[in-house]
Amino acid sequence: MHRVTRRIALGIGLCAAFAALPAYAQYPNRAVKLVVPYPPGSGTDTMARYMARRLESAMGQPFVVENKLGGNAIIAAQAVIRAPADGHTLLWAANGPVTTNAALYDKLPYDPLKDLSPVARVSYSPMGLYVSAQSPYTSAAALFDAIKKEPGKLSYGMGSATYQMATEWLLSHFNGKAVGVSYKGAAPALTDLAGGQVNFVIAEYSAAVPLVQGGRLRLLAVTSDKRMPADPAIPTLQELGYKDFFQVAWWGVFAPANTPSPVVSRLEKAILQIVGDAETRSFLDKNNFAAFPGNASELRRFQESEIQREKRLVDQFSIQKL
Repeated sequence: MHRVTRRIALGIGLCAAFAALPAYAQYPNRAVKLVVPYPPGSGTDTMARYMARRLESAMGQPFVVENKLGGNAIIAAQAVIRAPADGHTLLWAANGPVTTNAALYDKLPYDPLKDLSPVARVSYSPMGLYVSAQSPYTSAAALFDAIKKEPGKLSYGMGSATYQMATEWLLSHFNGKAVGVSYKGAAPALTDLAGGQVNFVIAEYSAAVPLVQGGRLRLLAVTSDKRMPADPAIPTLQELGYKDFFQVAWWGVFAPANTPSPVVSRLEKAILQIVGDAETRSFLDKNNFAAFPGNASELRRFQESEIQREKRLVDQFSIQKL
């Protein structure tokens, strides 16, 4: 009886000790929500769904993508910021909510540096300048000439604050004026471009590939510093004379501020292992992404430098603030 009693007591003690462990010691202990600020079909969503599947396999709990649209990604960012800081709600962020909004908004209702904890940087995609396949503009020069000849007549789609800033920055190079039309992501902006509702769009290349390959959009130029292997005939804007123009869409994972460092570290390690493996390299190549790995510290330094760079661009080119 005494042995049985001691065993029962020991079992109860172990259970109590396990229950007393910090919650993060058992992380993740339920489904993890990956909040995406843009709609299905966007490059951001495509990359997020791939990573969710891989993280679910690596960490043993469901990773569920939730598309939370609107407000230039402010709605999604605030939803994550307000969630419990336990690692079970994460922001799958493109430039917009974590860098560009800080440069474009005079009164942003959150602080991307204080209210979010960086976890890991993942990938990037060049942006492209697109028109409809039925557009009369068969080159970037022809489009720019039309914009200069009739200021304010042509319109462009804005799928995010980052795309808006990139477009306004480009227009400022030749004192061009065009009317911006806001969309809840690259996919609807590009769809309307294909249908003729707007005249041109800057968006990440990965989101536009199906429409380009389907013959509905025409790619005029890319915003990176090198031509893309997938479309080597398409010039960069730098080659067309805009020597300092460089803008890419990039993605990373952020958690609410004050998320326990062991949780961040476990996520960081899992994400970087996934980014570095052969399956991911194949996925990135197939979908016109590029690996852009960085740990939490590197992501924070990069985020800070991008905010400062984009603020300088806003000031230098008098880009309209929101």
